[in-house]
Amino acid sequence: MSERVVLVGYGPVGARLVEGLLPAVREGRIELTVVGAEPHDVYNRVLLAEYAVGRTDRDGLDMSDRRVAEDAGVRFALGTTVVGVERDLRVVRLHDGIRIPYDRLVLATGARANVPTLAGLERAQRHRSARPADPSALDQGTAPLPRGVVALRDLADAEHVRAAVSAGQRIVVLGAGVLGMELALAAAEAGAEVVVAYHSAAPMNRTLDENGGRVLAAAASAVGVEMMHHARAESIVQRYDDHGQAWFDGLVCADGKVLAGDLLVLSCGVGARTELASLSGLATSAGVLVDGASRSWTDPNVFAIGDCAHVADPTDAEPDGRVPGGPSGLVGPGWRQADRLAALLSSGIEGPAAVERPGVVMLKAEGIDVVAGGAVDADPFSHAPGCHGPQVTLWADPARGAYVKLVTVEGVLTGFVAVGMPRTGAELTVLFERGSELPADRSSLLRLDAADAGMPAVGDPFAADATVCWCNGGSAGAIREAVTAGEPTVACVKSATRAGTGCGGCVGRITELLAREAVPA
Repeated sequence: MSERVVLVGYGPVGARLVEGLLPAVREGRIELTVVGAEPHDVYNRVLLAEYAVGRTDRDGLDMSDRRVAEDAGVRFALGTTVVGVERDLRVVRLHDGIRIPYDRLVLATGARANVPTLAGLERAQRHRSARPADPSALDQGTAPLPRGVVALRDLADAEHVRAAVSAGQRIVVLGAGVLGMELALAAAEAGAEVVVAYHSAAPMNRTLDENGGRVLAAAASAVGVEMMHHARAESIVQRYDDHGQAWFDGLVCADGKVLAGDLLVLSCGVGARTELASLSGLATSAGVLVDGASRSWTDPNVFAIGDCAHVADPTDAEPDGRVPGGPSGLVGPGWRQADRLAALLSSGIEGPAAVERPGVVMLKAEGIDVVAGGAVDADPFSHAPGCHGPQVTLWADPARGAYVKLVTVEGVLTGFVAVGMPRTGAELTVLFERGSELPADRSSLLRLDAADAGMPAVGDPFAADATVCWCNGGSAGAIREAVTAGEPTVACVKSATRAGTGCGGCVGRITELLAREAVPA
């Protein structure tokens, strides 16, 4: 008898689970129903900024062929939402009253953009305890965002940004995380006037140390992005058009400064969509609490994956009930969760949970190379030579936009920042991924970006076993094999290995690998 599986959420992680379950669906072992709020086929949200500035077309965002799944027997209910789960009856209720029974329920509800507490946006904030609603109001508060304010989380947001960029308008980006900076730099390159407002001393403060962030800010300013640090936003100013409709006109900061603009893009982080789980009596914290097999702490028949999943052991809970950690926010770990869960649901055999190392974050921007990984906040002067604990190596040339910070424990790289040093950053990424020791002469790493640089000092970033795509775990060797069997193009590599289909940060390395193999990219 087949097992009924209901998947709630059809984003990149949900689509990966569907793909993994297709063999069991074709064999009749699983009846799969997919519920998705958006009416579109699944698309890559990470690349929305690329679409918004015209670097890719709509087809370039597509990630899955729904027709293949439908032909296999998967049932889709798109453009709808689940508003309730009756766990005792194992039934989900849709907003239109339809009830769908399940044996196993998988939540891949993702995350929604955080709306900051600003005067003028109060009604747009959605409370975490708000009940699930129909698809059009899934991420709204009691009112939609004002006209001229978007969060760049879906295609509709991207279309607004695309129009503003095409018209060369002034765009205000609130928040300077990696996505905010990528959008700002790409929009400026495409001809828009861009200002980035952030309350910290330097951009990307959750990924970079302050000095690395300041070097990035200087590089962004040099290409025309206005960087406003220590800008604490308090409210928005609106103007009225000829039809009496209010539009965003400016962002007011605590010091009284008004950052005028035609469009405000909120880049203030995200929060897991946990309201459905909470109302269903499932344990939640920063996300839906699940174990290493993605199984709910509360109900063994319910699972959660992706941006809504908070993976932790129940013994990690603190006396006050708080649980450390939270969703990773990266597509790579979500895909690995989907792959493991597909294997479990298909076979009933629970494999070992993968140990997730801290992720590597790369800024995708033309001419500005930024990569970082691990913990980078260690004080350079807190440990003398020979002492235990993290030791820090620094090299900075801010006048030329270059900065490197290395954090090691007993010689092993545990965190790093590389700005304006692409080849050094590539090798540090390999060393970090492998947990390798650094060379005794740390300065040898800096020579990689010299004009007369030779081979890498420790490990070749393009060796056969070197990881090129962190989202999908694609190695340089696998990419070479795909090129040998197919065509020497990035598109061929994406199709054959999935490399480059996640965050897109590795596309430059794939292109360089193809060039190193003496074939056109």
